[in-house]
Amino acid sequence: MTLVAPRCRDRRTPLLPVLPTLPTLLTGAALALLPWMAVLAVTLPPTAEVAHWSAAWIGLDVLLAAGLGGTGVLLRRRDPRAAPLAAATGALLLVDAWFDVTLSAPGTGQTTALVLAVCAELPLAAACAAVALRRPRQGKGQGLS
Repeated sequence: MTLVAPRCRDRRTPLLPVLPTLPTLLTGAALALLPWMAVLAVTLPPTAEVAHWSAAWIGLDVLLAAGLGGTGVLLRRRDPRAAPLAAATGALLLVDAWFDVTLSAPGTGQTTALVLAVCAELPLAAACAAVALRRPRQGKGQGLS
């Protein structure tokens, strides 16, 4: 009788291989945005009235609060899922800073937006990036993953 070791899937191998068309699709979408940005630059009006302005901003702040809070909780638990949540939250913070500064009214509104961007949103985005990029620690009893 011959003993045969069971075959286990390598954890680094994805369950579904990346289709060769996915990179092509993503790159094509990025390239398609270039002429679209030119069209928008020429055709968008300089000002616009928005029906659900407060809902848009409150929704973004809800996402930020959930992302920051969730990242903090996962970090406290040393949960590796903190990294992707931190990456998404950092991206949202950059978007928030961009729109706060570019859409604020001249004067005190823009000054406030710049101060918040420099003192809060951008440093928090950098902290989130640091969390997203760090290597997980191997604690006692943890295997390689």
